[in-house]
Amino acid sequence: ITFPQLFQEAGYQTAMFGKLHFGNNPKGVDDFMILPGQGRYINPKFITATGDTTITGYVTDVITDLTIDWLDKKRDSDKPFLMMYLHKAPHRPWWPSPEKFKEFAQKEFPEPASLFDNYENRGTAAKIAEMNILTHMLYSHDSKIRPETIEEMGNIEPNIPENKNYFNYGSYYRTNELQRALYKPIVDSINDFFKKNWPDMNREEKMKWKYQRYMQDYLGCISSIDDNVGRVLEYLEENGLVENTIVVYTSDQGFYLGEHGWFDKRFIYNESFKTPLLIRWPNVVKANSTCDEMVQNLDFAQTFLEACNIKVPDDMQGESLIPLLKAEKDKWERDAVYYHYYEYPAEHMVMRHYGIVTKEYKLIHFYYDVDEWELYDRKKDPQEMKNIYSEPAYAEVVTEYKIKLTELRSKYKDSKELDQQFIDQYKK
Repeated sequence: ITFPQLFQEAGYQTAMFGKLHFGNNPKGVDDFMILPGQGRYINPKFITATGDTTITGYVTDVITDLTIDWLDKKRDSDKPFLMMYLHKAPHRPWWPSPEKFKEFAQKEFPEPASLFDNYENRGTAAKIAEMNILTHMLYSHDSKIRPETIEEMGNIEPNIPENKNYFNYGSYYRTNELQRALYKPIVDSINDFFKKNWPDMNREEKMKWKYQRYMQDYLGCISSIDDNVGRVLEYLEENGLVENTIVVYTSDQGFYLGEHGWFDKRFIYNESFKTPLLIRWPNVVKANSTCDEMVQNLDFAQTFLEACNIKVPDDMQGESLIPLLKAEKDKWERDAVYYHYYEYPAEHMVMRHYGIVTKEYKLIHFYYDVDEWELYDRKKDPQEMKNIYSEPAYAEVVTEYKIKLTELRSKYKDSKELDQQFIDQYKK
């Protein structure tokens, strides 16, 4: 059962607009328009209860238009509501709106300290992952270099195999005449610079250029989210809904923005492991307050249900965040969280691993294809650059955390048998 179903059963009017990515239509939702799979940035298609439809526009704007339209015209003012407002952006391939594309193409961003990480003092997994901006980020799909430009230039180093089909440059070719006229000057400028300068750049210069291209597009997408979330918040304020509406802003994972030379996610390392979580709950959550406790998206359902006085099923594995939202930290007992990634071999080739994370340490086990352990001191080494698992000074920490890790695997019903199921699944 899903938490929207429980809200629906409790008399809430429920709606969902945007990206679901579950492979099925949403359950427990009265009204929905969802993107098929990852969806498209430009002129996106939507799945509805009555069939598919395509809407002209930029996906972040369109999802917001649908959300506000529902709040304004379809919401029953006599009922409480649950709205799931779900963005595609900033998922790869990072196509900003025409306005943001133009604005952000002129910007330059600071480089992370670990952009040129050589993965010294780390294990096999970091060394073989296919997430490096220079050697794995695609020229057309990601950096917006036209397939024709690549063909014209001939041998481009580093050589990155890429399927130059409709999808790999699909967002640009989905544009109508007016939209393309807005994108074309910036795309032309990017391609002209690439043709003129790329052959004479050294590897460091190429990495820096691809990093800037990545940030310009990624943060352009983020800027549109900021603008559009602002539109929704303004609607709530203008229509007297602020005081009785809990607003939750979050994501399904973090993302590498050049740290360790990477893009993408998947690893338990800090940049992809941490996710944003902002909650506005007037008269309950103190404005501008912060909390550094160990919470997970597993906790959301219990929190939402408890906040709205709906019975929480006994088999849910998370913990309500209500004590933290009320600044009652003495009622919060969790001191560690568990993580397991098993999709290997697969895209980006991040090896199977599970681990335990506390405020002080992170212990990781990479298993099956290798048998390697990593331990990081999160206080002394927040960028997780040095694996201290084998250092004698940390032997007691390793012993203690292995016991805790075993306990968490049992608590969340993970096991060697489940490990084997996923191993077998990804052998196929």
